[in-house]
Amino acid sequence: MELLKKWLGHPEDIYNLLRFKMGGYRTVMPRNDPDSLGRGLQTCYRYLNQTSRSFAAVIQALDGELRHAVCIFYLVLRALDTVEDDMTISLDVKVSMLHEFHSYLYQPEWKYMESKDEHRQVLEDFPTISMEFRNLSKVYQDVISDVCHKMGIGMAEFLQRKVDSLREWDTYCHYVAGLVGIGLSRLFSASELEDPIVGQDTELANSMGLFLQKTNIIRDYLEDQMEGREFWPREVWSRYTKKLSDLAKPENIDMAVQCLNELVTNALHHVPDVLMYLSRLKNQSVFNFCAIPQVMAVATLAACYNNRQVFRGVVKIRKGQAVTLMMDATSIQAVKGMTYQYVEEV
Repeated sequence: MELLKKWLGHPEDIYNLLRFKMGGYRTVMPRNDPDSLGRGLQTCYRYLNQTSRSFAAVIQALDGELRHAVCIFYLVLRALDTVEDDMTISLDVKVSMLHEFHSYLYQPEWKYMESKDEHRQVLEDFPTISMEFRNLSKVYQDVISDVCHKMGIGMAEFLQRKVDSLREWDTYCHYVAGLVGIGLSRLFSASELEDPIVGQDTELANSMGLFLQKTNIIRDYLEDQMEGREFWPREVWSRYTKKLSDLAKPENIDMAVQCLNELVTNALHHVPDVLMYLSRLKNQSVFNFCAIPQVMAVATLAACYNNRQVFRGVVKIRKGQAVTLMMDATSIQAVKGMTYQYVEEV
């Protein structure tokens, strides 16, 4: 009944869902032929689909050899992230692994069999991933190894301290997401599908990652609290409460929403950089790959803004709304239009 009410309130969702299922998704996610790949790459794409269905779709729509490079890049960082997330690994072992992880890419036999994380298969079968990494062109290998090294150091640093200031929030987000944006941009340029400036302008590429990461951190307040993780910056939340967990208490809801709105406003400062970055892209598959997550993030922030539900459960954009964004975010003009619409909602 609730689903019916939602659809009646947004009849365009029904139309767009039908349009998507009847072939509209092919415009942004063309079909790939897995049988044309070697066994190692087939395994890598299977892991990709198992660990991130949404990301897997846009990665597999990329053109040429860039598709394989980004797939391997994603799996390497997923393996690194799995080490960081696994609370069963002792701190000293974890710090050492994070510092050394980039070197495992060149060790054909290295794997880790003691993880209890849900994504542990990328560690247990790391030899398949590292083999396909070494099969990539050296220009791709250098980018992936460099980003993996820097990210591992940053993750280890923040394992041992919390995010206090807004500057530290930006630094943490840089390590876990800004570096991804920088690495992807360097891969785009290395493939020659995009101009060199895309990979060289690290400030804009960093903003792309920060915008997505801050959106996730804002949206996932309650889930992170339940898992014992804290990523909201103390500099902001300490103005509203003595403990970050207290924002979830019903009697603190008004202060909690004010704190939430301040963080959403902070994240929206990255929007001009995002639009500038997207305006430089020439290849359609790269544009779709970059634009879809960004418009989803803008829509998610609009849904979170002034929304008490952030402190009570999960805030998600409607499925039909997501489908519309995926199919329509295919030009800079369309992305600007959608962005302005959501920012105006805020």
